[in-house]
Amino acid sequence: MNKSNSPHAILYLEDAGKTHSAGKFLSETLYSYPITIFLNGDLGAGKTTFLQGFAERLGISEPVTSPTYALEQKYRTKTGMDFLHLDLYRLNELDAVKLVESTDHHTGIRCIEWAERLPERMDKSGTIELQFSEYESGRNLTVTFFDFPLPTLKQIDDWRAEAMLPAHITRHCIAVAEVAAMISDHLLKHGHIIRKDAVVAAAEVHDLFRFVDFHGIPPDGTSETQEELSIWGHWKKRYPEMRHEEACKRFLVGQGFPELGTIVETHGLTDTLPEFTTIEQKILFYADKRVMIDKVVSLDERFADFRRRYSNNKPTEKGMAWLEATKKVEEELFPEGSPIL
Repeated sequence: MNKSNSPHAILYLEDAGKTHSAGKFLSETLYSYPITIFLNGDLGAGKTTFLQGFAERLGISEPVTSPTYALEQKYRTKTGMDFLHLDLYRLNELDAVKLVESTDHHTGIRCIEWAERLPERMDKSGTIELQFSEYESGRNLTVTFFDFPLPTLKQIDDWRAEAMLPAHITRHCIAVAEVAAMISDHLLKHGHIIRKDAVVAAAEVHDLFRFVDFHGIPPDGTSETQEELSIWGHWKKRYPEMRHEEACKRFLVGQGFPELGTIVETHGLTDTLPEFTTIEQKILFYADKRVMIDKVVSLDERFADFRRRYSNNKPTEKGMAWLEATKKVEEELFPEGSPIL
């Protein structure tokens, strides 16, 4: 993965408070460890302020300060993970490389300030790069993700064809992706760090195996052909006793996109309420509940359709719990109200 085609996010941070908050938001979009985070920017650009917010959300009680003179400081997150903080400001390129290489064995989170001291040729796979730059009265933050791959639209189209995904479900996935993109843009404008490309890709594939748990009343104007039933039977045998969320995750893991599977696995209305670990999971979950086939609707309209199709128009305790859980996600994402009308 090279920088020219790596997913990235750009956000404007008008003051130290927004910079501190952005650090907190980074903790909500981590998918695998070990992870290295490069921080680039001039003196006073906000790198340490950002890291303080990041460390605070990870449960580090000690004050994180610049380790300029010590070069390296170690902390422990609330989960017991190592948090390593390096500062390369006073080092030349050779010494910077030596220090970084001496910590390559780390198993948790490694944050490297003044990463521009490192040579451009250094491998950035498995990293996240932060670039702070002055803009107007605040600063711009560009976040570039090198830590996991995403499929192309061509690959997604090929997967849909292979699974014979019904046209109305394809339209639904595309519509959910459009809503997820709108939500991502809104949150980015409010200083959140969002992997927009990742959540859009997850939305494009989230119902790839929706047919494995088809039941209830099909959408108006849809039917199932014998060829479709045969192909779907093949996939059901490949992923026996699985709901579509788990089947899609297993498929994505097999295709080399496990992190995308992590985003997809919590989007459905399963027997238990989901435990979200990343912001992208919340965005996909909510976007999916705002789209009925390919039409944006209210949460009440969406859940009324669920009742019509799956419980003969009768409200159920489970359905009400899911509606309340979805409204809670909405409040968490949009304290000032949802931008999706």
